[in-house]
Amino acid sequence: MTVHAPQAQETAPASWYVDPALWPVERRRIFAANWQFLTHESAIAEPRSWRADVLAGYPVIVVRGDDGQLRGFHNVCRHRAGPLVREDAGVCDGHLTCQYHGWKYMLDGRLRMARDFGAASDFDPREFGLFTVRLAVWRGLVFACIEGEPADLATQLAPIDARLGEVDWSGLKVALRRQHVLDCNWKTYVENYSEGYHVANVHPGLDAEIQADKYRVTIEGRVVLHDVPPRAHDTVYNGVWAWLWPNIAINCYSRGLMIERMSPIGHLQTRLDYLYLTPDGEPVETETLTMSDEVTAEDKWITERVQQNLNAGVYDTGRLSPKHETGIAAFQGWMREALAKG
Repeated sequence: MTVHAPQAQETAPASWYVDPALWPVERRRIFAANWQFLTHESAIAEPRSWRADVLAGYPVIVVRGDDGQLRGFHNVCRHRAGPLVREDAGVCDGHLTCQYHGWKYMLDGRLRMARDFGAASDFDPREFGLFTVRLAVWRGLVFACIEGEPADLATQLAPIDARLGEVDWSGLKVALRRQHVLDCNWKTYVENYSEGYHVANVHPGLDAEIQADKYRVTIEGRVVLHDVPPRAHDTVYNGVWAWLWPNIAINCYSRGLMIERMSPIGHLQTRLDYLYLTPDGEPVETETLTMSDEVTAEDKWITERVQQNLNAGVYDTGRLSPKHETGIAAFQGWMREALAKG
C-alpha cells in the first residue's frame, strides 16, 4: 500500500502584503466586522472612567456610566468630527465633551448640549447622538466591534476557555502597557506568530526554554492554539499561547498574562500593543519582560526583512509546510473568505 504525503499548500501572493489598495478593503471587511481587543475592565473600573484607542484606523472610546455599564462609541463628535478626549485614559465629569467646539454628550451617547450653536429649525439634537460601538466582555477582557453582527465572542473563545479550565483570572489587573512598531504588513507578522517553524533559527533564547521539536499548532474554530512543552517546570513560558482571528494573541505566563494586539497602521506598518495583566496589578517579573523584549526584537528583525523581500518584487508565491504551517494555511483561508465578501 502506497502512503502519499500531504500536499504543500501554495501561499498567498506577495500582492497581499504590498498592495496599498487592499488596506481599505481589509479595514471594512475584516477589522470593522470582527471583535477587536480594547482593554481590561480593571482599567475602567470606576464610574465615569474612560479609555480611548484606535482600532485599525477607527478612533473609539469606552466609558463606564454612573449606572456601572460599559458603553462604546466612536471618538468622533457629530458636529465636525472633533475628538471627544485628548488623552488615552481618564475620568470625565459625567459628560463627554468635544475638544473642538465643546458639544457635550451624556455617557449613554445622547447629545446634551450643542454649545452656542444658535437657533436652527431643521436641527434636532435627538438625531445627533454619538455613533455607537458594540462591546463584549470575556474573562475581564473588553472587546469592541465597529459595525455589523459579529459572531458571539464567548463562542469564538470557547477553545481558549477549554484550555484554561478553572484558571481564575478574576484578580488580574493592568500592570503594564508596551508598544512596538514594525515596518511590515500586519499579515506578515500574524503569519510569523502562527508557526513555530522559525523558532530554532530566529529565537535562540526561546529555543533554549522550550522543546521546539515538540511544537504543535492546532486549529479550533478561528483560534490557533500553540502547544509548546517547556524544558523545565520553572520556565517563564508555560500555560496557553493562543491567537484569535483576526489579530489578537493571548499569552499566559507563570504570574499572569499578556494580551497582544497586532494593530495595522496602514498597509506597511504594524504596531504591537502589549497589555500585561498580573494578580492585583503587581509588577511584571523581570525575566518575563526580558524574554518578551528579546523575542519581540528578533521577530521585528525577521518580519521586516521578509517585508523588504516581498516589496522587492522577486517573490510571488511559495509553499506552506503541512507539518509546521497549518496555522498560516488556516489564516490565509480566512483571509480569502473575508476578501471574497462583497
